[in-house]
Amino acid sequence: MAKKPFFITTAIPYVNSKPHIGHALEFVQADIIARWQKLSGREVFFLSGTDDNAMKNVQAAEAAGVPVADFVNRNSAIFKKMEEDLEVETNDFISTSVDPRHTKGAQKLWSVCKKEDIYKKKYRGFYCIGCEEFKTEKDLINGECPEHRGKKLEIVEEENYFFRLKNYQAKLKELISNNTISIIPETRRNETLAFIKNGLEDFSISRSAVRAKGWGISVPGDESQMMYVWFDALSNYINALGYDSNDALYKKFWADDGERVHCIGKGINRFHTIYWPAMLLSAGLSLPTKIFIHGYITADGEKMSKSIGNVVDPQSLIDEYGAEALRYFLAREISTFEDSPFTMERFKAAYNSGLANGLGNLVSRVMKMAATHLEKPIEIPPDTITEDFKNALNNFDIQKASSIVWKNIAEADAIIQEKAPFKLVKTDKATAQKIIQDLCIRLYTIGRMLNPIMPETSIVVKNLVKENKMPDKPLFARKD
Repeated sequence: MAKKPFFITTAIPYVNSKPHIGHALEFVQADIIARWQKLSGREVFFLSGTDDNAMKNVQAAEAAGVPVADFVNRNSAIFKKMEEDLEVETNDFISTSVDPRHTKGAQKLWSVCKKEDIYKKKYRGFYCIGCEEFKTEKDLINGECPEHRGKKLEIVEEENYFFRLKNYQAKLKELISNNTISIIPETRRNETLAFIKNGLEDFSISRSAVRAKGWGISVPGDESQMMYVWFDALSNYINALGYDSNDALYKKFWADDGERVHCIGKGINRFHTIYWPAMLLSAGLSLPTKIFIHGYITADGEKMSKSIGNVVDPQSLIDEYGAEALRYFLAREISTFEDSPFTMERFKAAYNSGLANGLGNLVSRVMKMAATHLEKPIEIPPDTITEDFKNALNNFDIQKASSIVWKNIAEADAIIQEKAPFKLVKTDKATAQKIIQDLCIRLYTIGRMLNPIMPETSIVVKNLVKENKMPDKPLFARKD
C-alpha cells in the first residue's frame, strides 16, 4: 500500500533583520523530519520562506533608510542562504512580497471565505508590533506583551475588517479534542484547548493602507485596506503549492488525503492552531493534520529574539564549526519541545564531547581496526535502524532520536573497552575479526541514523565502512 504524501512547513519569519539561532533551530528541525520521512519511503514536499509584508519590516526599512522592497529582498535572500548553508533541503522557498502565487492565493482565500465571517468595524486597541497583533487586557502582563517585554504597545484606532472567530469555537474544540488536528506536544494542545475554553474573540484581518504605507496585499474590492499580516502570511502554506490555480501539487499535498504538518515556535501557537484552521473552515478547505510546536532558545533566561537584541548569529557558528556541528547541537542539546539555554561554553563543550571525543573518535578507532585487521569490507546488512529511533522521529521527538544515536556510540565504545579487539587479534584473530565486523555494522547503523540529523557526516561514515578505510583526518577536530 502506497504511503500518503507528506507536506511539512516552517513558519515564515519576518525579515526586519538577519536570522538568529532560533530560526536555525526551526529550519533544522523541519529538515530532520522531512529527511526522515523521505528515508521512510514517503513523497515529501518541504516548504519554507519569509514573511515580507509585516509592518515591522516597513519600520525596519525606514530606520535603515532603504526602500522597503530592497530591504525585504536583501534580508529574504540572507534567510535563504542560511538555510542552504545549514544543509536544509526545501522543495520551495516562498517570499511573500514578490511571489505572484502568494498574492493571488491570499486574495482568493479571502474571497472564498463565508461572507458572514468577514465584517468591517471601527476599533481601538493595544497593538504589539513584535507580534503583529492587537492585544486585549487579558493578553498582557503588567501592561506589556509577554513575548516582547520592554517594548511599548501602540494604541491604534481605525476601521478594519474582522473575522468572526467565535463562529468556529465549538468546531475547533472538537477538531483538537479528537486529534483531527493533532497538536504536539500535549502541553501545547492543552494550552490551545484552554484558550478556546476561555472564549474566542473576533480578530482583525486588515489594516488601513495608510498605516501600512501601501506595503502588502490589498483586500479584494477595497483598495483602502491591506490584508493584516496573519491572514496574508498563513496562506503561504497553500499558495506555494498553487492554491490559486488548483495545481497538481496543491491537490496532492494539501487538498487530498495526505499528511500536512506545520513546524512552528510556541509564540505563534494560537495563530496556527486556531486562526488558521478557522480561516480554512470558512473557506471550505482541508486542514493541517499535525502542528509540531517547539520551544525557544534562551539567553540568560530570556527568549532569544531580534526584538530583545540578545541573538546569536548562526552563520558565525557555521563558519567556525561547520553546519554539521550546529545541526548536532540543535538536535541533541536543545529540547525539542521546551525552552533551552544557549551559551558558547555549552556549545563548545557539546562539540568536543559529542563530536570530537564521541562520534569522531569512534569512527577513527573502529575504522583503524577494520582497515588493519579485516581483509575486505563487511557485507552491508539490511535496515538495522532500531524501532525506538524510528518511533522517536515519527513522534517528532528529535532530541530523543539524537540521544539514541549517541547511546549507540557509547555502546560501541564500551565494546571496544571491554573486549579490546585490537589486543585480542594477537591471540585469537578470528574472534577479534568478528568483534570488529560487529563494530563496523554498528557504525554503519549509526551512519544510517545520522542521515536526517547530520546528512554529510552520514555519507562519510557509511562510505568509510563500505570502503573499509580510515578517515584521512579526524571528522571533528577538537576545539579549545
